[in-house]
Amino acid sequence: MKPFAMVVPVLVMALFSCCQREVNESIDGLIYDTVPTAHTVTPMIQEASGIADSKANPGYIWVQEDSGTPPELILLAKDGTVKKRIYVKGAENRDWEDMALVGNTIYIGEIGDNNAVHGTYYFYLMEEPLATADTVYNVTKIAFTYPDGNHDAEAFIVDPTTKDIYIISKRDNPSIVYKLSYPYQPTQVVTKIGTLGYGGVVSAALAPDKNTILVKTYFGLNQFVRPTGKSLGDALLSQPKGISYKIEPQGEAVSFALDGSGFYTLSEKGFSNAVILYFYKKK
Repeated sequence: MKPFAMVVPVLVMALFSCCQREVNESIDGLIYDTVPTAHTVTPMIQEASGIADSKANPGYIWVQEDSGTPPELILLAKDGTVKKRIYVKGAENRDWEDMALVGNTIYIGEIGDNNAVHGTYYFYLMEEPLATADTVYNVTKIAFTYPDGNHDAEAFIVDPTTKDIYIISKRDNPSIVYKLSYPYQPTQVVTKIGTLGYGGVVSAALAPDKNTILVKTYFGLNQFVRPTGKSLGDALLSQPKGISYKIEPQGEAVSFALDGSGFYTLSEKGFSNAVILYFYKKK
């Protein structure tokens, strides 16, 4: 997020807190530890907008930054130490928002649009690199449009079985859920499937069990569970359960640990003096 947009968390809270409180009335502190493990990120990553637990590099997570930063992947040790930055050749970072690791493939969402002016949005797909790499060369670019105008989105999940991508808008109230169906076309129109009970969504993550989803706003986390025999889209349209969460300065990233032991969150710097990687252990 651009520096001028750092006031957005405050505005979002004012606009969406009513709806969010209704969802979070049943906070469940028994699922994950309410006090997370914390590690200061060194050197600081200022614009973190998406994270994913690394499969190819155990002990590390991937981080991406949003607009105004180079198109690169950052490999971050789980103790908060930045190991390296890996350039993504042929990609543009107009406004990267959220990321996912599905199998051996990293998905990066070029889906941010603060002023709703872009019209066409993208996903970049690439094989997860090893820590020894300096550049990712083989990148697939998927373009899509919305059926109802432009939207700013900062969250998505990918169904590992069908490879359908579910995109959740941010600035709509309530947030809208769209589906980009597989097989992907060079350019395609996504399908609107419904809305959440609130707005201001900034990140989402799918658990290794393929059934549990975390959806994050600046000031809360909600967990959705896929009903038996239903799609992830159906799960997102169901009633969520609030998850205890330590409010971050400008928290825009969440990811489950690959072993299912809990989840990570990471914030942009915002007005803070430090960026902290948090881990909430599953009980």
